Amino acid sequence: MNTPLYTALIQHARRNSHSFHVPGHHNGDVFFDDAKSIFNPLLTIDVTELTGLDDLHHPSGVIKEAQELVSQLYGSAESFFLVNGTTVGNLAMILSVCEPGDIILIQRNCHKSVFHAVDMAGAEPVYLAPDIDAAMHVPTHVPLNTIQEALAAYPDAKGLVLTNPTYYGHSADLTEVISEAHHYGIPVLVDEAHGAHFVLGEPFPPSALKMGADIVVQSAHKTLPAMTMGSYLHLNSSRVDRNRVAEFLNRLQSSSPSYPIMASLDIARAYVQRMIEEHKLSDILQRIQSFKQTFDSLRNAEAVKPADPRTITDPLKLTIRSKRGHSGYTLQNILERANIFTELADENQVLFVLPLGGNRRINAEIMKTIDAEVENTPPDQRFASAEWGLRPVTVLPYQKKVLQTFKKEYVDFNEAAGRLNAEDIIPYPPGIPMIMAGERITKESVQKLSRLISMKTHVQGNTKIKEKQLLVYIEEEKS
Repeated sequence: MNTPLYTALIQHARRNSHSFHVPGHHNGDVFFDDAKSIFNPLLTIDVTELTGLDDLHHPSGVIKEAQELVSQLYGSAESFFLVNGTTVGNLAMILSVCEPGDIILIQRNCHKSVFHAVDMAGAEPVYLAPDIDAAMHVPTHVPLNTIQEALAAYPDAKGLVLTNPTYYGHSADLTEVISEAHHYGIPVLVDEAHGAHFVLGEPFPPSALKMGADIVVQSAHKTLPAMTMGSYLHLNSSRVDRNRVAEFLNRLQSSSPSYPIMASLDIARAYVQRMIEEHKLSDILQRIQSFKQTFDSLRNAEAVKPADPRTITDPLKLTIRSKRGHSGYTLQNILERANIFTELADENQVLFVLPLGGNRRINAEIMKTIDAEVENTPPDQRFASAEWGLRPVTVLPYQKKVLQTFKKEYVDFNEAAGRLNAEDIIPYPPGIPMIMAGERITKESVQKLSRLISMKTHVQGNTKIKEKQLLVYIEEEKS
């Protein structure tokens, strides 16, 4: 299999050359002895822009060739390696279409990096509320009629930003949505972080690239065998200025990009390509089904699926819920005591990201231990939330430049409803803001935040959250 960048790095390492260049470990020669056995093989390819190894920020050799192979596989106009994760791709794609004051349409359950990009651009966001799945109680996709309403109200918007699939692997057919946006001349930018493997085809959902999105960003490290922070950005049309995208990637990505991460992106593409060319998908699907059957053996927990029959669920995602009333956090703790670590838990369930291959299995004795512990652990309270709590199309009460003039103060949770939140409150994972800065705090959001804190959920936000205090703006009329 052709892996131009990885092959060039291996050939360089085999020269056993004298390193008088960065990084400071000098091909592993300078390193803490106790850690050498773990790091040393990787350190031999952790180099810099040496002769023959190309330059990510001006590729003309093996990196250019490796990126072109990605583009050919995914069917994009051009593809870029990202060494700062999908986060940097989200930043670059939004900054490339927005100027200060521009309107941009944003799916409300996007990753925090999308909202950070809008802030950095100085754009004015319009938020589109997603549906809530009745069975899983999680936000899914934005319905077509909501997007049509937003497009009609804001026909001069500079972009429509969507997340597909969701963290839980729920995917929607975006074909009509994208067509509607294009009718207005509005580019569609898709965070497809969890869909780098969709190129494999059925039974995996279709990629937004196939559905006509203008830019799609994928985290190769989430579902493909790539190193953490390795992602792809695919440019798919001329509605977005290619040179602006490339320039923002040059500005935002490290000027010392990791060669091991880039090599792993080269390898991840080759892994998928070989799977397609050698017709290995059926074997992979059998292994995925075997994993799911392992969890089907549990008497006290069950797999849950979305209620909406139009929702396509990624086979690599498995969501498990206790039959005995435990929260997802309690079930996750039980699994971790059995040395099984999952992607995330929420109030109701636990999410697994299954491997695209591999040989490890969970034996029957471990499953029996888990089942017994679920049965013997006192249940805690699950909470089924059926509402997102927003109108379909909303804007913040004040523009960001106005908010910057307001003072701030901490208030107790029981005094926060109705106030204007001054700091993003983000359960992590999945990294979707529960309450955004500038957003009006509701009674329901405070109640949910209280529950999450009582369950010891990791929440990114102010330092006083555990003291049940929120940072709020003092609005002008209250100053």
